[in-house]
Amino acid sequence: MRRTFHTLTGVVSVLALAVTALPAFAQKSGGILKSTHRDNPPSASPHEEATSGTQTPFMAVFNNLVMFKQDERINSMENIVPDLAKSWAWNADKTALTFVLNEGVKWHDGKPFTSADVKCTWDLLTEKRPEKLRKNPRQAWYSNLDNVTTNGDYEVTFNLKRTQPAFIALLAAGYSPVYSCHVPPAKMRTHPIGTGPFKFVAMKMNESIKLTKNKEYFKPGLPYLDGIEYTIIKSPATRNLAFVAGNFDMTYGYDLTPQLMEDVKSQDPNAVCELVTAAGAGNLIVNRDSPPFDNAEIRRAMALTIDRASFNTIIGRGTNRDGGAMLPPPEGVWGLPPEMLKTLPGYDPDVAKNRAEARKIMEAQGYGPEKRLPIRVATRNVGVYKDPGVLLIDQLREIYMDATLETIETANWFGMVARKDYQVGMNLTASGVDDPDAMFFENYACGSERNYTGYCNPELEKLFVQQSMMSDQEARKKLVWEIDMKLQLDGARPIIYHFQWATCWHPYVHGLKMMTNSMYNGWRLEEVWMDK
Repeated sequence: MRRTFHTLTGVVSVLALAVTALPAFAQKSGGILKSTHRDNPPSASPHEEATSGTQTPFMAVFNNLVMFKQDERINSMENIVPDLAKSWAWNADKTALTFVLNEGVKWHDGKPFTSADVKCTWDLLTEKRPEKLRKNPRQAWYSNLDNVTTNGDYEVTFNLKRTQPAFIALLAAGYSPVYSCHVPPAKMRTHPIGTGPFKFVAMKMNESIKLTKNKEYFKPGLPYLDGIEYTIIKSPATRNLAFVAGNFDMTYGYDLTPQLMEDVKSQDPNAVCELVTAAGAGNLIVNRDSPPFDNAEIRRAMALTIDRASFNTIIGRGTNRDGGAMLPPPEGVWGLPPEMLKTLPGYDPDVAKNRAEARKIMEAQGYGPEKRLPIRVATRNVGVYKDPGVLLIDQLREIYMDATLETIETANWFGMVARKDYQVGMNLTASGVDDPDAMFFENYACGSERNYTGYCNPELEKLFVQQSMMSDQEARKKLVWEIDMKLQLDGARPIIYHFQWATCWHPYVHGLKMMTNSMYNGWRLEEVWMDK
């Protein structure tokens, strides 16, 4: 049965988009925005990757059906605005979400965008097309999607198996661009074709990524920039020096630790730097299928030895936040309150007591000063992974584990942990959307590609579904807390810290907004401009 559209909401959204698309008097067109980049992206295909290395430069190439407002710090349901869709409406029981699409939109190769492209994209993600993605890290987001149907070229409906009010938030994430039907997935990895404000020009390993202005962009007056260039510089110190020297307009997004930000500000007091939460957490991943880590007691001992205060002092310079799976308050809507958090094993600030308990566990398993456990701790070959990896190794030694650090290049890291080709890892996980539907199903659901530890609890997964169906957000929050507590008690993926990272830019860069509850959703850059 068809629904009646919420026309007032649609009209207001369209008008808001039209207003923001009109250039203000002070805004200037032109210029190439030059940014550093910290590593080689594994590919240019956002749907196949789980790293800002891909998402940050390539969000500007694509559009979503809807997106989070780019000038708002907090991603929320209230801040979702039109993109390729000009209006949308739910049916009565929120099992069907229908979008009316903008007409006259073109892909970068000149072909028209239609509803068929939307259907093709989500058929690809749910593996209903003969073509396959090489990796599909967010397939679990769409486990509730039954099918996508079209009604002509400019209307499309997502039909769900059950109620899911937050489904539209998943579609607003930067990780949810629309792909074209006529471009095969393999080509998207090396030469992406989108509808976005910038067109792909080139990507050279260890050198650069270059984008140019889409002069036929469907939003009038946008983008302001003539292009964007990312230069790959793997050394954090070298990246900072190049920015301070004026060779770049901005640093790579959410790239600077508090120490690195302090270094930039000491050398360039005029730089604009923002240190914000990124909805990301440093976490311990343990391969539950690899002996002796298939032993729950050994995993418990590892969780108990973690000294979160040391990570905060050494890695975070006092800016880290303690939390569970969900981003803690005040930036996070769903995070565990402190009074619940402190009751969890390993969160007691008495580290000596925690480690004494951990050593007893290890001794009961046959380990001790004369019989230590040799292990390999894998991590990504990027500074923000390696530094905490070194600290983790020191802390594991306190419980009779002799660990060595194994660094893995970005191109191989995500595939390796998805295949569970590791023993123990120091990992960073950031959420594409600050919502339990994204976090729980992607990282903790049985069989999810991003469930790197292999944790599987079918009974808890029923609660994942239950919270997803709830419209009462306060009641939903209480159930989310219950789920998060259980995940931490089970040691599903012990959370060590929630980090804050910084981005810096020169004062002549305008229109850039750092979002505080996701590092992935603010890189369309269609309204960024420069006055230099």
